[in-house]
Amino acid sequence: MRTKKRIIIAGAGFAGLTLAEDLENTDYEIYLFDQNNYHQFQPLMYQVATARLEPASISFPLRKVFQGSKNVKIRIAEILGVNPIEKYIDTSIGQFQYDYLVLAHGCKTNYFGNKELEKRAFPMKSVPESIQLRNRILQTFEDAVTTPPDNLQYILNFVIVGAGPTGVELAGALAEMKKNILPKDYPDKDFSKLTIYLLEGSPHVLNAMSEESKKVSRKYLEDLGVIVKTSTIVENYDGHTVSLKDGQKIEAKNVIWAAGVIGNSIEGIPETAIARGNRITVNRFNEIVDTQDIFAIGDIAYMTTPKYVNGHPQLAAVANQQAQLLAKNFKAMLKNKPRKEYEYKDKGSMATIGKRKAVVDLPSFSFQGRFAWFTWMFVHLMLILSVKNKLSIFITWAYSYFSNDSTLRVLIKPVTRKVKPLKEER
Repeated sequence: MRTKKRIIIAGAGFAGLTLAEDLENTDYEIYLFDQNNYHQFQPLMYQVATARLEPASISFPLRKVFQGSKNVKIRIAEILGVNPIEKYIDTSIGQFQYDYLVLAHGCKTNYFGNKELEKRAFPMKSVPESIQLRNRILQTFEDAVTTPPDNLQYILNFVIVGAGPTGVELAGALAEMKKNILPKDYPDKDFSKLTIYLLEGSPHVLNAMSEESKKVSRKYLEDLGVIVKTSTIVENYDGHTVSLKDGQKIEAKNVIWAAGVIGNSIEGIPETAIARGNRITVNRFNEIVDTQDIFAIGDIAYMTTPKYVNGHPQLAAVANQQAQLLAKNFKAMLKNKPRKEYEYKDKGSMATIGKRKAVVDLPSFSFQGRFAWFTWMFVHLMLILSVKNKLSIFITWAYSYFSNDSTLRVLIKPVTRKVKPLKEER
C-alpha cells in the first residue's frame, strides 16, 4: 500500500523536468515518464544540425539529474492513454495508478495536414532529428563536389520554412558555414551558388518580437546572403520542387520545416478540453477542464488570461514558470493551504542570427548587435543543466569565435547489416 500520494509527470521537457526537480525530496511519490532517457535542450538543436555542437552537449541523462533523489522514479515509456475515471495511465510498459497526473508531453512538428511535406521535409524537434539533418547537410556538401554543373543549383538550394527563432537561427548558421567554413573545407569547389531561402507566411521574420528586432534581424540575414521571403505560403514539396501559393517554384534537394507545432494527442482527454492547435485547455491552476486531478503545463497547455486572451506563447519561460507555480501549489495542498493562480511574467525574448548578430527584447526596451549576442550566449549557457556541459559548450563557442570554425563536422552514417542466409545442412 502506498503511503504517499503519487504524481505522474508525462514528459521530461522544460516543464516536466522543472516540476520533478521542484518536487524532489517532498512528501509526494513522483513518476517521471518520457520516451527518451534524457532531457533535450531544444533552443540549441540548430547548432547540432549545423555541426557546431555535439548532441551530448545539449542532452542530459534523466537518471543522472535525479541521482540524489529519494522520491523521483524515472520510467522510459510511451504514454498510450489516460483513464480519468479509474485514475491510471496506459503505457508501453503497463498501467500505472496516479493520485495526480500532469501532462507535459509537449508538441510535435505541424505540417498542416500536408502528407507530402511531412514525408519529404526535414523537421528539427528532437536530437535524433537534428543529427539526421546534420548528416543530410554534410552529405549535401560532399555530393556537390561530384555533381555535374547542370544539376548543381538543385543540390545547393536550402529552403527553410518558418522564420521564427528556429528558422532564423538555422538560416544564419548555414550562411556562416557558406562564408567561413566551406571555402576552407572544399578549396577545390566553388560554393558561391549555395543559396539559402527563408520563407515565412506572416509579414515579418521573428513575428512575435518588437518592430526594431524584426527589422534588424531581417537586415542581418540579408547581409549574410539569405534570401528572405515573407508573406509567402508553401503549398507543396514533391522532393524536387517547392511550390509556393503565389505560383513561384524553387528547386531544392533540402527543405527544412520550422513552420509551427501542434500538440501531441493522448487518448482519454475529453474532446471539450481540446483547443486550437491540439492544445489542452486548462484553468489558472493548470487543471484540465472537465477533469479531476489532471493538469497540463508547458507547450501543450492552453490557458487564457486577461493579458493572454489567445493563450500563452509556447516558450521555455512559460513552461518553467507554470511548472514552478504548480510545484508550489502541490506543496501547498499537502499543508491544506490555498493555491495561487498562474500569471506569466514576461522576462523577454531573444534570437541570434550569427556571430555578433542577435536581437533581444526586454519588457521595457530592446537592443541588437554585439551586446545582444553576448547576452544571448550568457543566458543560454546559464540555462544548460550541468557544469560539465556548460564548460564544453563555452569552450566550443570560444574556439569557434576566434577561429570562425568548428571541429565537429563528422558524417556518421547508420550501419546497415547484411545477413547472409545460412546454408542448408545436407
